[in-house]
Amino acid sequence: MKERPNIVEIIGAPCDLGCNQRGANVGPAMIRVAGLADRLEELSIRAIDGGDVPVPLRERLGKASPQNRGLYVATIGQICDELFARVQASLRAGRFPLVLGGDHAIAIGSIKGTADYCTTRGAQLGLLWVDAHADMNTPATSVSGNIHGMPLSTVLGLGFERLVHVGGVGPRLRPENVALIGIRDLDREERTFVRETGIRYYTMKDIDQRGMYAVITEALDDLTKRCAALHVSFDLDAVDPVYAPGVSTPVRGGLTYREAHLLLEVIAERGLLRSMDLVELNPMNDVGHQTTRLCIELALSALGKAIV
Repeated sequence: MKERPNIVEIIGAPCDLGCNQRGANVGPAMIRVAGLADRLEELSIRAIDGGDVPVPLRERLGKASPQNRGLYVATIGQICDELFARVQASLRAGRFPLVLGGDHAIAIGSIKGTADYCTTRGAQLGLLWVDAHADMNTPATSVSGNIHGMPLSTVLGLGFERLVHVGGVGPRLRPENVALIGIRDLDREERTFVRETGIRYYTMKDIDQRGMYAVITEALDDLTKRCAALHVSFDLDAVDPVYAPGVSTPVRGGLTYREAHLLLEVIAERGLLRSMDLVELNPMNDVGHQTTRLCIELALSALGKAIV
């Protein structure tokens, strides 16, 4: 087994501009208050808090709607540009960037930052997208117009041009280097897009039938044929609301507590994880801080915490 990261940089991206639910912007603060840095130190991992990417108040920007769906695009682009730069700086400094969302729109910046870092070093990045949703809508297919339903299609090169070119570069991610895990709630046109792009995907039915170990092992075996590094973008709504009620868009029938941990434990064992997002924690919907605690526990599993 390869060594786990020994320096983690915590980067907050307290953005809720990509969704129509309020509260995800509070997520990074809650995770910090709940003791993420201390728990990392218990694993002998040095924790450096890089602070938060600046995010303007929604109230100062006006109200977005399907009719003016592009209202927040420029602002989200600026947020993701900054996150892109911070992730790259963290990687160049030999750190592991752990990005705390915020809604899933912020992944445009973190994924593109890691992908571009890898590309400039002659390597390809593999992406594991763990989510109840595919987040592969485009401005043409989205009913709500919410940007947090579009980040995966964006990093593949489709969508608002401002977001496709976050970081000043075009798409750096290849469809064959993406694996979707845990999807169970897709829009009609989004289903077609998922099938046609050529990405590898595993629905909850696949996980029910085959088991998480078989699914994640197959996904990693395929990705590591081409990719020298991995990024995990983990939306907490991938986990069933029984275990993770504190999210903005809960969907029944998700990953169990142990399935979520096993997924990340197997990823950690491969030793190729270079960066990670934990997104869509919404403390306003949480029950007894259950989801906040789960978020920290999942981060520890991804970073190498073992049962024995």
